[in-house]
Amino acid sequence: MRILHTSDWHLGRALYGQKRYEEFDALLDWMINTLQAQRVDVLLIAGDVFDSGTPSNRAMQQYYRFLTRVSGTHCRHVVIIGGNHDSPTFLNAPRELLKVLNVHVVGAKADNVEDEVIVLRNADQRAEAIICATPYLRDRDIRSTEAGESIEDKAQKLLEGIQAHYAAVTAHAEALHAALPSEDAAHVPIIAMGHLFTAGGRTTDGDGVRDLYVGSIAHVGANIFPSALDYVALGHLHLPQNVGGRDHIRYSGSPIAMGFGEALQQKSVCLMTFDQRKPELTLIDIPVFQRLRQLRGNLQRLLSDLQHLVQNNISTWVEVMYTGDDIVPDLREQLDHAVSPDNTNQRSPVTILRIKNQRSSAQLSSGEAPQQTLDDLTPQDVFEKCLDANKVASEQRPALQLAWQEILQQLQEHDTRAE
Repeated sequence: MRILHTSDWHLGRALYGQKRYEEFDALLDWMINTLQAQRVDVLLIAGDVFDSGTPSNRAMQQYYRFLTRVSGTHCRHVVIIGGNHDSPTFLNAPRELLKVLNVHVVGAKADNVEDEVIVLRNADQRAEAIICATPYLRDRDIRSTEAGESIEDKAQKLLEGIQAHYAAVTAHAEALHAALPSEDAAHVPIIAMGHLFTAGGRTTDGDGVRDLYVGSIAHVGANIFPSALDYVALGHLHLPQNVGGRDHIRYSGSPIAMGFGEALQQKSVCLMTFDQRKPELTLIDIPVFQRLRQLRGNLQRLLSDLQHLVQNNISTWVEVMYTGDDIVPDLREQLDHAVSPDNTNQRSPVTILRIKNQRSSAQLSSGEAPQQTLDDLTPQDVFEKCLDANKVASEQRPALQLAWQEILQQLQEHDTRAE
């Protein structure tokens, strides 16, 4: 049996206002071709299918069209879990209908752990895999709040709650496995899915990966996953990587670069070929469908690099980081001119999406504050600036920062589609 593991598609995501629908169309076409060419039996999508809990009509169209097209490939089953960016109720709403296409969706933590365990069967109705489809576990799903708790107390409860949930789901999967006919059991793997942040997980600047819990302390270790699991398909981190050096516990990573910090990464999906219950892992590289480049330097270096990109005549989106000492008042105009084609009837292959003036020695010596926009700041940065502007005493800040993080988490996890 062959299983393909992917995650973090973030359908509908824009990059500094630039829509990426054509890029996602190309990705989904490639995914369909790969499912067929690799004779994939099961597709696992480990969360963050969408970039927002309120995806656009076009993003929804891409999602449903893809699932319909999968039924025309060799792939027999699709299992999808919700991520922290997804609306649980939106993902779950059509799940009964999607079952007709052998698409199994678990958008949110189930009331009964049995509902997160899916036995996949072949055309002869014989079991071929047992999937523990555990979605992103929200704080309120696994932890009760008590007055006077410290951040450390909350983090410990979260870790214990996550571990207990995986233990319960896996125990039910083991019970189902034990009930299989002996001639089938040796060939049926138990596979878990999850959307979480593991300790030691690697991220990059600008990838949009959020800390999932207040204080970002609750990063789980590989030991939370029971030893009975033959493979753990994870989502949330955009860099392909294993967990704790264990190759059977993996993040597939995002299939396209979500920000300029990921521009030079090789994206991939994980293909597991199971011989009985032992997976053999192959990483399949994903082509680049939209070239991204991050340029850094003084004006002369930037102009030279931009002209070189134009000469290559490959569609490229660019983030410019100006690091020169000189103040260049017409920086935008000069950079735009550098990418403009000589023939005004032609469209430039290079699009500058963002220009960022880095702090330079000239600005510092003149006492001029470096320019910043909201694109340069995180919500936490903005809150810190608010504290500074209001001259909040240092001893008052920890409580306010904790309250702010809790409010921000509630806003991020609020399911606007729920009733």
